[in-house]
Amino acid sequence: MKSIWMDTTMIPRRNSLTGNKRTEVVIIGAGMAGILTAFYLQRHGVHVVILEANRIGSGQSGFTTAKITSQHNLIYQKLEKSVGKEQARLYGKANQLAVEEYGKLITRNSIQCHYEKKDAYLYSVQESKKLLKEAEIAKELGLPASFVQETNLPFSVCGAVRFTGQAQFNPLEFLEEISSGITIYERTKVLKVHGHDVITDRGVIKAEKIVFASHYPFVNIPGFYFAKMYQEKSYVLELDPVDNLSGMYLGVDKKAYSLRNYDGRLLLGYGSHRTGKAPDTDPFITMRQTAEHLFPQSKILRGWTAQDCMTLDGIPYIGTYSAFRPDWYVATGFGKWGMSSSMVAAKMLSLQITGKRTPYDSVFSPRRHHIKASALRAAEHGLESVKGLSAGIRPGAVNCPHLGCRMIWNQYDKRWECPCHGSGFEINGKICAGPAQRSLPFID
Repeated sequence: MKSIWMDTTMIPRRNSLTGNKRTEVVIIGAGMAGILTAFYLQRHGVHVVILEANRIGSGQSGFTTAKITSQHNLIYQKLEKSVGKEQARLYGKANQLAVEEYGKLITRNSIQCHYEKKDAYLYSVQESKKLLKEAEIAKELGLPASFVQETNLPFSVCGAVRFTGQAQFNPLEFLEEISSGITIYERTKVLKVHGHDVITDRGVIKAEKIVFASHYPFVNIPGFYFAKMYQEKSYVLELDPVDNLSGMYLGVDKKAYSLRNYDGRLLLGYGSHRTGKAPDTDPFITMRQTAEHLFPQSKILRGWTAQDCMTLDGIPYIGTYSAFRPDWYVATGFGKWGMSSSMVAAKMLSLQITGKRTPYDSVFSPRRHHIKASALRAAEHGLESVKGLSAGIRPGAVNCPHLGCRMIWNQYDKRWECPCHGSGFEINGKICAGPAQRSLPFID
């Protein structure tokens, strides 16, 4: 399923890699994080090459709802409790600076990408206590937060957290402009990485530094990201016409909705579940019913799904891939907030790779150990992985080539999915989402 961005933005094709090459930095993945990292590295005078298995922005950057915001659900009260006020403050500051950097970059370079400044709202139709607390904590941490009781939504709310000065845009239009001066090889699949050699299906690139910006890191050891990350799916409908909302909205109740406008249309988001554990009912049917009730004059133009990497403590992994690979770097686990997180990653990694430190290194370090923040999720993730691996040893099981978990058929997306780590495959077994690197054997 194509998203609205993919259907309305045609980024010119790039050539594939031909033969072997050398460079200072190789970035694996031409999404928002990879391209922004390359953009800032080039500003530092570093020679960069990006390798992309498919097309620019064809991964999760092409399926996002593209809200540029430091408001990441009810995260700040959780972070203050689990990692402390200072770490929570740095997390918020890094993301708010990322929001502001997009505005500066777009204005300075006259990028035409439907960029609009809009306030971001967290809302609830059930209660206001947790929203009031979130607003108070976020404001104490230096963020532009306040509690309000009135919104522009077509239904009543008990309250909302408002973040001023946030934004939205068309991510592929932005990527088309920002990538124009970057060397990118499309249709070039990375097969393996050994030391400083990136081995692809079209040649080998030797690099001093390597950045994994490919959504889910596919090298299992070292790093062990499969043990500290999983994936979640959500759903989006595009409605037209719909009156313009004054802000971007995300509900915090169970079965709540996300809403944002784009060019006279509305993107209605819904649902969140672990990849490989499809809901009992079709989410798109539920969304259609809601759309008919709230926006009876509109029609549904299309729908699509998004898939996001979730870390155990809710903070992305940005920094050195492993203590055993000091020249490898990673940006992953954005937890449905890929636009601000991509900018945070780009600014951090471009400095780290050029030998500098940032105030945020410890917050996002892939080697951090937030036991209090991640213990419960670690136990849940471990249980799901054990169940998937155990099922994978049964005779006749369709197993994921990543680590051998038993595949689940998703009847709504019409594809095979791994409940352990989120790899996805078309009905014929062709791979369409990692961390798996190989397709399944032919499936009848």
